[in-house]
Amino acid sequence: MEDQKDAKRLIGRRFSDVMVQEDIKLWPFKVIPISDAKDCKKLMIEVSFKGAVKQYAPEEISSMVLTKMKEIAEAYIGSEVKNAVITVPAYFNDAQRQATKDAGVIAGLNVMRIINEPTAAAIAYGLEKKASSSNAIKNVLVFDLGGGTFDVSLVTIKNGVFEVKAVSGDTHLGGRDFDNRMLSHFVTEFERKHNKDISANPRALGRLRAACEKVKRLLSSTAETSVEIDCLYEGIDFCCSITRARFEKMNMDLFQDCMFPVEKCLKDAKMEKTEIHDVVLVGGSTRIPKVQQLLQEYFNGKELCKSINADEAVAFGAAYHAAILAGVGSAKNAVLVDVAPLSLGIELYSGDMKVIVPRNTTLPTKMMGRTSTAFDNQLIASFRVYEGENFAVAKDNNLLGEFCLYNIPLAPLGVPQFDVCFNIDVNGILTVSAELVGTNNKDQIIITHHSGRFSKEEIEKMAEAEKKLKAEDEERKKAADVKNKLETFVYEVKATLRGCGTRINKKDKRKVGDAIEHVAQWLEWNNLLAEACKFEEKMEELKCICDPIIANMSQQKKDSCAQASGVSPKVEIIELD
Repeated sequence: MEDQKDAKRLIGRRFSDVMVQEDIKLWPFKVIPISDAKDCKKLMIEVSFKGAVKQYAPEEISSMVLTKMKEIAEAYIGSEVKNAVITVPAYFNDAQRQATKDAGVIAGLNVMRIINEPTAAAIAYGLEKKASSSNAIKNVLVFDLGGGTFDVSLVTIKNGVFEVKAVSGDTHLGGRDFDNRMLSHFVTEFERKHNKDISANPRALGRLRAACEKVKRLLSSTAETSVEIDCLYEGIDFCCSITRARFEKMNMDLFQDCMFPVEKCLKDAKMEKTEIHDVVLVGGSTRIPKVQQLLQEYFNGKELCKSINADEAVAFGAAYHAAILAGVGSAKNAVLVDVAPLSLGIELYSGDMKVIVPRNTTLPTKMMGRTSTAFDNQLIASFRVYEGENFAVAKDNNLLGEFCLYNIPLAPLGVPQFDVCFNIDVNGILTVSAELVGTNNKDQIIITHHSGRFSKEEIEKMAEAEKKLKAEDEERKKAADVKNKLETFVYEVKATLRGCGTRINKKDKRKVGDAIEHVAQWLEWNNLLAEACKFEEKMEELKCICDPIIANMSQQKKDSCAQASGVSPKVEIIELD
């Protein structure tokens, strides 16, 4: 199954997105467009499963990961898990957040809250530092560079209150991009050495990509390493060395791009570098020495905080926030105040975007703006709701929804006035309403369904498919267990026959041998197709033949041992009338 990092990059996006088109060239799997009734190009991931080609939405891939995590948690705590807090990159837009929530529903979870990953990491940091400075105000910048996304959050912590001041980042920058640069380098090296292009071979690319990720990790702790792959393409082995300096050179522009969101985050929070108490590193890619060096230089040599586990901090913080929502223990006294990651507004007649809720506004919030008609005697007013930072061209932002006000009284341009209200709750659910000033003429839209999202019926269908898939997995596990027991029984009987000596006659030995050979052949040819009940049937058939003969052999062995030791075998005396 495809890596969760890739599904994370695809979730909530359209096939036509530029970023999607760039990634498709390097992925070892297919991404195809699916047109719905609204002619919206959804995307699907195409995979081979059980000998058939199947298509899965990114939400379904994510739901499979969530289902596995749910099973692990249930096995650990010994009870059913129904509720969950899911973390997402801070710069995920509303469509991506809602798609992530859909993935949770498909996995059979009640998603209590969607929170930002760096915010969750800040909670973990706050807990770790709680004992030493519970009353002190801490301004913490969380630098979260993971495998597929990059986020920066500035959080103020005091007395158990975690207040997010600003967020920034890039949902298309992470360790995968560093892997891709190295992948392109090695593809070129292979072509240079062997005059063969492997860029169109998904299997070769997949193996080489996995090797690149391993090399990237090694270069964080060593100055030079090499990639070695047997039979990479057409039977040709590939071996090529790479230094840390070469790796840093090919990715330097990406490393430098990581500093721009840091600068933007500080600017939005109206803070200086000197006001930041700690810079917390989160995400596996923050282990790259060059990234740490650039970040440390940006903060004038400030020591970076590495005290929390970069891989577990987000999960730890999310678990603690779940405890806050559940009101468990001391967690019930903690408070989390998050912000809107992107600006929200409406499109004006000129094509500009009028911002109602600026980015980094504290949630929950309720904010209003006023507009008017665009021409004389306008009877209908349309309100198109967008999110994004391109204020000059509203259509370049992400369209969330649209609604209209009808029956506007005839009046000159600009006379009818409209109050537009944006209301965002703690879950990030947005309600937009508009009212003609001085009248009861009003309407609203709740932004819970985007043009690129699946309908409730589609989500329910996916959830049923997930349950069916889970049942099939359980059946395969059961079949594997029974098959293993059957194979073990066959080996045990063979061992018994080898050590039986003369305690079994030739006829019985041939009968058992033929039965074992028959089962062995059946296992060899049918084990991939058989169900658990078939293995159980074969087990019963073999036991019916072997058990009486083996039991008779065991009794003969006991009798022989008894005679050898001078003890008469037990004789049962029956009195006859």
